[in-house]
Parts: sequence; C-alpha cells; structure tokens
Amino acid sequence: MPLFPSSVRNAVMAASVLFMALAGAQPAMAHSVLVSSDPAKDASLTSAPAAVTLVFNEPLDRGFTELAVLGPDGTSHWEGGPPAVTGEKLSAPLRALGPAGVYTVKYRVVSADGHPVSGSVPFTLITAGLGTAAAPKVRTETAVADDSVPVWPWIAGAALVALAGAFVARRIAKP
Repeated sequence: MPLFPSSVRNAVMAASVLFMALAGAQPAMAHSVLVSSDPAKDASLTSAPAAVTLVFNEPLDRGFTELAVLGPDGTSHWEGGPPAVTGEKLSAPLRALGPAGVYTVKYRVVSADGHPVSGSVPFTLITAGLGTAAAPKVRTETAVADDSVPVWPWIAGAALVALAGAFVARRIAKP
C-alpha cells in the first residue's frame, strides 16, 4: 500500500516545482535616481545659495544619508548643518561661501530598495564670498551591507528533505 495516493504525490510534486520556479524570481528593484538639484548641475552663480536641495525619483530612507559640500580646494566643507530628508528631497543649509570656483555637492543616500546610491553635483561660484569653511570633520564610516541570505532556499531545502524522507519511508515500508 503506497504511503501517499498518486494524486497527492502528483499535487505535491507540481506544487514543489511551481514553488521552486517562483521562489527564484526576484522582483525588479530600481535604485533612487537624482532628478534635479538646486543649485543645478554645472550652474554658474554670482551669489552663494543659502542651501542645497537634491530631488530624487522616489522617497529616500532616512538612515545612512550623507551630504557634503566641498569647496574649490576639494577638501574644505561648506555645509551649514546636518542634511534633512523629506520624502524624495535631501537638503542642507550652507555656510556663507568663500572663494570663487567649483563647489561640489557630494551625496550618499539609501534607495527604497535598500541599496546605497552616491554621486555629486558641481556648481561654480563666479563671485567670491566672505565666508569661511567649517572646521575639519572627523569622518566615521557607515556601511550598508546586504549580506543576508534569503529565506526561500531554507524553505525549499526543508520541502525537499521532507519529500526525500517520505520517499525513503515509503521504500523502507515496502515488503
């Protein structure tokens, strides 16, 4: 006498095959994309802006957000406070800018799908201002790692072990 009727075996086998096929499919995940900035990329300004604002195509994760505004020397910082995330916008106030030249807004954000996205937006200050750079910061590294193992292989493995166990039990039970 079989351990399971053939209709049950066939149903379990079909469900297992379907599960394995669907479990391997990953949803399409898009990373955040910079849509616009103020000041605009490569803009030439005669006066310094009071803040920088970056607009992305989707809301941002508030954690692990970084924004720095580097001066023409590439090392001096000109941000006037911590960055703020509001939906799809990342902004920060600026200190009064100093020397004329190319300033670079560097950013690192976390997409809604959990992946980090970074980039930069340069703009040129044509007329020098009277501001001074912020004191040098001690930078602490923050890493976003996606080293987690998905759960579906564990479930599929357990299902296969259960099926193999049933098969072995059936073979042993046969006289």
